Order: sequence, then C-alpha cells, then structure tokens
Amino acid sequence: MFRIAFLISGSGTNLQYIIDKINQGEINCSIEMVISDNPLAKGIERAKKQGIPCYVLDKKIYGENIGDEVFKIIGDKVDLIVLGGFLSILKGQLLKRYKNKIINIHPSLIPSFCGKGMYGIKVHQAVIDSGVKVTGCTVHFVNEEIDRGAILIQRALYINPEEKAETLQRRVLKEEHLCLLEAIKSISENRVEFNHNKATIC
Repeated sequence: MFRIAFLISGSGTNLQYIIDKINQGEINCSIEMVISDNPLAKGIERAKKQGIPCYVLDKKIYGENIGDEVFKIIGDKVDLIVLGGFLSILKGQLLKRYKNKIINIHPSLIPSFCGKGMYGIKVHQAVIDSGVKVTGCTVHFVNEEIDRGAILIQRALYINPEEKAETLQRRVLKEEHLCLLEAIKSISENRVEFNHNKATIC
C-alpha cells in the first residue's frame, strides 16, 4: 500500500476529497497521518472521523523549525508527503530525505501569483485585480525555494467577467481536487520521471 502523510492548515477540503477517493477505491493508497500547523484547522476533525492519526504542530510555537518537527513525526513511515493548504514553509532534513516526494497544491498557474504571502483568497483577488483572463491551479514538487519546485500538473479555467474572488476560489478548488488526485495516482503508480527541474507523467 502506498503511504501518504497529509499536511494541512485549514478546512481540509482537498484532504476530504482524497479520503473519499481512497474509500471509493479509485487510488490504492492510505493516509497514514495528518499533520496540522493550526490547532483550529477543521481538517483535523475530517481526519479523526476516518480514524487517521492526527498531530498538531502550532506554527506560533515552532516557527521556522516546523519542518524538523514534521520530520520527527514522519521519519520513514510514508512514501509521499502531500501539502493540501499547508501554510508553513518546510526546511531542513525533511526536504533532503523526501526529495521529489513532497507535493504541494497551489491555487494559481505557477509561476504567476505565487511565492511568499500568496495563499488562499489573496491569490484569487490578485488574479482578478491583474486583469488576466485565465487562471487555475498547480501541483508541484516542494524544494528549498517557495513554489519553485518541478511542476507536475496544471489545470486552467477562464475567468468570468465581473467575477469575485470568492466565486473564483470555489471554481479553482474543484480543479485542485482533480489535479491532486491525478498527481497522487501517477506518483503512487511510479509514472513520474524527472529531467533537471521538469517532471513528466509517463
């Protein structure tokens, strides 16, 4: 069984989608643990309802050292780390041990509207304010540079005239679910190849 650790900070909607797909037999994986940097994250309750072990590492306490604390919990227990709305920056030994085995879902078409401070509704508001006509989401591998790891999958959608950030966020979230499912499935089936900083699904 392909083992996953899921890291969250908020509602855990991407987590719930993957839980549902595992339960429906669409992917042959197990979520071994959920780790949150926010004690109030609603995603914790989603995990507990499924009997998934949960850990809380309050970012207010651990700050920049949170990656080391995550590594202490995960060790060698999983095959893939999934960041589903996880807002803390990971550093240290974790990135070395899990090189090309950590993925993040970002609510824009990287390299646009990403980087430090670009998360949640802020991304969608920036997209609308810019006047671009197309947005989407990106699953990429995590490395030492924020939102600069190899891009694995992107899904795009057109922005409606007079669209608000809130409606755009909901539409992009649906694409995030599909992106994340495809990414986890392709990685779990060993169908991803790397060439320098480029990732390809075979």
